[in-house]
Amino acid sequence: MEWFKTLLIVLQVISALAVILLVLLQQGKGADMGAAFGSGSSGSLFGASGSANFLSHTTAIFAAVFFVCTLGITWIGNKKEVSPGILSGTVAPTVAPAVAPVAPVQDPTKPAVPK
Repeated sequence: MEWFKTLLIVLQVISALAVILLVLLQQGKGADMGAAFGSGSSGSLFGASGSANFLSHTTAIFAAVFFVCTLGITWIGNKKEVSPGILSGTVAPTVAPAVAPVAPVQDPTKPAVPK
């Protein structure tokens, strides 16, 4: 189980770095305004909008891998192995319940508070 936890941590780190890199590579919504007025910077390898779709889909895949790895690491971390203790198999001695002391009864002929 330890190798699985190590694998999940490695996948989580790789997917986190990939998400950071892919987010930094993507252009913002206002980046295409310059291309509309003829600056010519919209040409890319996948076309004007193709690269954004490819990068956004790849970012979503790596984000899903990151969340799945996070949930897996949490699940593994919460599984507690119950090991038998030193006193397993022994029976605790039973103790008779203690009897509460009885309060003395007040004599009705005598006053409760001395005068």
